[in-house]
Amino acid sequence: MSTHIPPLRQKFSSRAVAGLTALLLPLAAMVGLASPAEAATSATATYTKVSDWGTGFEGKWTVRNTGTTTVSSWTVEWDYPTGTSVTSAWDADVTGSGNHWTGKNKSWNGSLAPGASISFGFNGAGTGSPSGCKINGASCDGGTVPGDNPPSAPGTPTASNITNTAVTLSWAAATDDKGVKNYDVLRNGAKVATVTGTTYTSTGLTAGTDYSYTVQARDTTDQMGPVSGARAVRTTGGTNPDPGAKVKLGYFTEWGVYGRNYHVKNLVTSGTAAKITHINFAFGNVQNGKCTVGDPFADYERSYTAAESVDGVADAWDAPLRGSFNQLRKLKKQYPNIKVLWSFGGWTWSGGFPQAAQNPAAFAQSCYDLVEDPRWADVFDGIDLDWEYPNSCGLTCDTSGPAPLKNMMQAMRAKFGTSNLVTAAITADGSSGGKLDVADYAGAAQYLDFYNVMTYDYFGAFDADGPTAPHSPLTSYTGIPAAGFNSDAAIQKLKSKGIPGSKLNLGIGFYGRGWTGVTQSAPGGAATGPAPGKYEQGIDDYKELKAKCPATGTIAGTAYAHCGNQWWSYDTPATIAGKMTYVKNQGLRGAFYWEFSGDTTSGELATAVSNGLK
Repeated sequence: MSTHIPPLRQKFSSRAVAGLTALLLPLAAMVGLASPAEAATSATATYTKVSDWGTGFEGKWTVRNTGTTTVSSWTVEWDYPTGTSVTSAWDADVTGSGNHWTGKNKSWNGSLAPGASISFGFNGAGTGSPSGCKINGASCDGGTVPGDNPPSAPGTPTASNITNTAVTLSWAAATDDKGVKNYDVLRNGAKVATVTGTTYTSTGLTAGTDYSYTVQARDTTDQMGPVSGARAVRTTGGTNPDPGAKVKLGYFTEWGVYGRNYHVKNLVTSGTAAKITHINFAFGNVQNGKCTVGDPFADYERSYTAAESVDGVADAWDAPLRGSFNQLRKLKKQYPNIKVLWSFGGWTWSGGFPQAAQNPAAFAQSCYDLVEDPRWADVFDGIDLDWEYPNSCGLTCDTSGPAPLKNMMQAMRAKFGTSNLVTAAITADGSSGGKLDVADYAGAAQYLDFYNVMTYDYFGAFDADGPTAPHSPLTSYTGIPAAGFNSDAAIQKLKSKGIPGSKLNLGIGFYGRGWTGVTQSAPGGAATGPAPGKYEQGIDDYKELKAKCPATGTIAGTAYAHCGNQWWSYDTPATIAGKMTYVKNQGLRGAFYWEFSGDTTSGELATAVSNGLK
């Protein structure tokens, strides 16, 4: 694997500009809300549709303090009919649950002096009008005296008594200056119950299925507080996926959103999302003994348009989480079985591991703090470490000895616990005395859920003059340039060290490696240098090679192609089917691939992996 540092890019944000004006009216006059409250008017909320383009619109709420005391915070609630929704918002945090929508003040615009007002806007889809408006729990045309703070967030729920169809949830109580009235329990973001206590038993669930639960408190004036942290729950039973089910894992590269224009939504449109169990998000960096963010803009700052977004909803320019992380969050809501791991290191960023391994506990703590950052803790289900290579050479060389790998993985498991996945990508050098023999891979394996064995990149135009050879051979063959440089040799060596097949995933490259200046069709020919590739010399995606240089033969369980003076090797749906048969015959945990964007728009290779592991 390798990382590519993206070029500099300009960050920007935009806000919809009103194109039309509209008459500002109290919402009660527009949609027939309840009559004014008997108490003196103290706060109102009025609505206007600023512009309307048929299938959507721009709306605006204006909150005004009409009382005699300062309002310290405000919350506007309203309902839209089915088919109408908010797609993006600004100057307020707007959230929806079913047809019910809530706009809460930002940290900088919650305080309103007597007579002051504040407006927030949003873009919407559909043609419906709002109804049932409340401002701080009272009617929008004037109600109870404001200034009552909303309740705090309840504690993150704990789960117990998990069965095939039910789970019992418990949480620490929220606090409120006027008292907590009840709690809404949300499952996968939708309200399923309202309870007065701090426990709830969710029933009617499906066996072997992943769910996410949060809780939100309501005070005695019906103000809603913030949502609690999320608790992931998997019911018992079921058949797919379960702890023994085959892993179907793909790497998503953070830099792919630039030149490759590959986004999380592509996993949905290609059909791939329905055919995977895990995603490794690559890569986080390893610097100064710590896990660090690789590319903040791509990861959590880039604003996605509605057309680019997984759920068709654009990011608000000031949303607390945007970028690929938010898109992964949306993906998991649609496909709750998918587990997402944050992968650290890779070819370019493995140089920081030797320093990190000197203090494994501190390194593990830094990684845990980053992966479990409250902004995106619900996105990730664990950590993957891609050290290329412990006590050996990759882009740089490490001479720390065989023990640091085991010590690092032991510290990771101790910190991340059993509820998170801890995995690693490792060398597939099956040669005698090679990379698999110089570090304690067996000792480290006891702390890991599985290894991703990188059974590709054995041969390529990094040896510019050849001989030509398949970069991902499943087995050895007569004339192979190096003994032990094949997938089966690596798997058998790992098994011989006592690592069970159930902890090993076979690697598949969704790309090929090629040479130019080649006259011989069969493997073993001479070359003059790397063949041209779309993004990098000597390497190209399957989706490109399928058309420009179709396979002309197979060897050692993989395909090769000779076209003109170019020679390429890569896997096809047919050769992947054979490799998946190997996975099942060897009792391996599953397969993984580098990486999603190399596949066709219809996900041919991901489909072949999925079908082969049924």
